[in-house]
Amino acid sequence: MRLDIPHDDRRYVRRREAEVPPPPPMSRVSEPIQLEVPASPLTRRVEKLQKRASENHAHYIAQPRRDRPIEPDHDPVDKRRQAEHRPRRTREGIAINIRGLRLRPEEQTLLAEAGRFRVLAVRDVVQIIYGGDERAARTDLRFLRDREVIRVDSVATRNDGRWLPPQRIEVVTLTKQGLRLAHETGKFTSEQKLYHGLVKPREAEHDTQIYRAYLKEAERIECAGGKNLRIELDFELKRNVYKAMYAARKSEPERDIGEIKHEVAQCFDLPYVDNRIEIPDARIHYELDQGSQAAFSDIEVVTAAYRPQHLRAKEQAGFRTYASSSDRAAMSARIEDEHHTLDWVLDL
Repeated sequence: MRLDIPHDDRRYVRRREAEVPPPPPMSRVSEPIQLEVPASPLTRRVEKLQKRASENHAHYIAQPRRDRPIEPDHDPVDKRRQAEHRPRRTREGIAINIRGLRLRPEEQTLLAEAGRFRVLAVRDVVQIIYGGDERAARTDLRFLRDREVIRVDSVATRNDGRWLPPQRIEVVTLTKQGLRLAHETGKFTSEQKLYHGLVKPREAEHDTQIYRAYLKEAERIECAGGKNLRIELDFELKRNVYKAMYAARKSEPERDIGEIKHEVAQCFDLPYVDNRIEIPDARIHYELDQGSQAAFSDIEVVTAAYRPQHLRAKEQAGFRTYASSSDRAAMSARIEDEHHTLDWVLDL
């Protein structure tokens, strides 16, 4: 028979006790065990790129800056052309300081013409005022627009009842601040009326052609010895005519309206055709014989929208009538009477 007697090997017991670490001392408040999570590959990549960027930035700052030599033809002026420093573009075109703005001579002319004619086409500004320099014109327009002196709007062109692809043109008008600047910079007579704001966008294209018609008529007047030209638009003419008619009818209500119209037309030197007062698009006042004689010239701009009876009325009125080549061709096609021609219509 075999008996299992417990074997107590003290050496084995001591070796096992040495391998097992003693338990940590117990504290009164048990603290949570925080396990260290290894960084992900994406985190390590971001830290590496940030370290490289900081090293490159420190290297760039430490490098001395080398000043680029300015060539003789290089223009060091800031192209943004701030208001406080605007160099002259030509020998005569020195900018002058007006109300904190340094305005060039071309900009002063732009303000004056936009005030006299209310609205100008951007293409006419480029060709007439800036001599075809579109880059300089666009820069000055941006300068004046950013300072709320002018407004540049895009308006639809007229189609005159015909099917045409939609087209738009850019026009320039003055703001209230621009109107004040125009009064200060322009050399106007006390009777010259200035305007601001876009009143009739649908008629803007027609109104811009009045400026070109004025330039052609002004050249003829100056060649004949006329001086001190002043423009009077139909806005002012209609206001004066309607005001006089209202006063006459109020004072004499029983009077015939046709008689009143005829009298008012004679008072303002306007033609009276078919019981109607014909008012031109603009009237140019000027002086002859060194200011001893005053005269005027009425100009009208006709378009393809004019009907034959309207054209005959303008012809009978005796206005200096202008039209573009495209409008003149369209009007000629509408006239059925072979004896009636458009020889009296001048080209813009």
